[in-house]
Amino acid sequence: MKSALGVPARGAEIPATMRAVVFTGPNAFALREVPTPQAGAREALVRVHASMVCATDAKILAGKFPATRFPHVPGHEFAGDVVTSMDERFPAGMRVGVEVHVGCGTCERCREGMYTLCLNYGKRETGHAHVGFTIDGGLADYAAIPIAALHRLPEHVTFDQGAWTDNLGVALWALERGRLAAGEHVVVIGPGAIGLCAAQLARALGAGRVTLVGRGKRLARVRDMADEVVDAADVARLRGTADVVVEFAGTAEAARDAIALARRGGRVVLGGATGDGVDLLGVSLSAIVRGNLDILGSLANPKGVSGRALELLAQGKIDVTTLVTHHFPLKRFEDAWRTFTERRDGAIRVMLHPQAGT
Repeated sequence: MKSALGVPARGAEIPATMRAVVFTGPNAFALREVPTPQAGAREALVRVHASMVCATDAKILAGKFPATRFPHVPGHEFAGDVVTSMDERFPAGMRVGVEVHVGCGTCERCREGMYTLCLNYGKRETGHAHVGFTIDGGLADYAAIPIAALHRLPEHVTFDQGAWTDNLGVALWALERGRLAAGEHVVVIGPGAIGLCAAQLARALGAGRVTLVGRGKRLARVRDMADEVVDAADVARLRGTADVVVEFAGTAEAARDAIALARRGGRVVLGGATGDGVDLLGVSLSAIVRGNLDILGSLANPKGVSGRALELLAQGKIDVTTLVTHHFPLKRFEDAWRTFTERRDGAIRVMLHPQAGT
């Protein structure tokens, strides 16, 4: 499949148009035939094989991200193969996963490796890009993606697994923020996709015990991904027991629980509330001060952490395959969207396959 740089791989003729999910305006979407994008000098054209929908996509569709401009092609959890590229590190035919944050590369935060905090967010002219947010994403047949966002998939990682590149990095970064040490008790609040990745990664990093806190039908499906599963209604019995608490539920209640569950001198990592409108009320500052707690925010996946997470995936230390509860061809996006947003049949992640013919 490899070919000269900038030349499509054999058998990979690029059509003039493609199918794409288009968010046409707030709370409105359609599957449309649109021009196939062309890769710029620092981009690769990726043929998308696996692409998932996420709760953040619902926020984008609702118009809650001011930097997103309609019409917009969403999708920020996907994998595929390079069709054209001018970068020898990512030649045509290479299988890749995508992380979504691309910093400008020159601001203070980018120079620290914290490109997820780029001070030029949304300014495409500086080189910043947020795939699926400020530029078009991967719920389409093809996507033009900045080279800086690509990760080569290890040999034994499938496209379906590679679509988890971004999520795995988000989960691993949260654990690293919490300075997890071998043998410690980790509590993960929120049994969604990223929380379940965090629970498995905590085990892979040597946690002595992993407790998963959540609610709903999905708990029954994921019991083997933690040493203990606790319903959120019974969480009080864990109070003061955890060395590290990682929260990915995104609610004020979950954040309060996270702080209450940490032992004296413990660490709390809050990673769920990435949008405005969730305020933390009812927490005693004295409990934090006298408990000598570290309360840490965790945003996305800086410093190339997704690449390291893929290595753990390749070693079989994380199971993401069972977290994909539903599969659809791209043409059935509306069914896929309803399945995910309505949590039909205990949906965790719903995957679209743009190259599927049926």
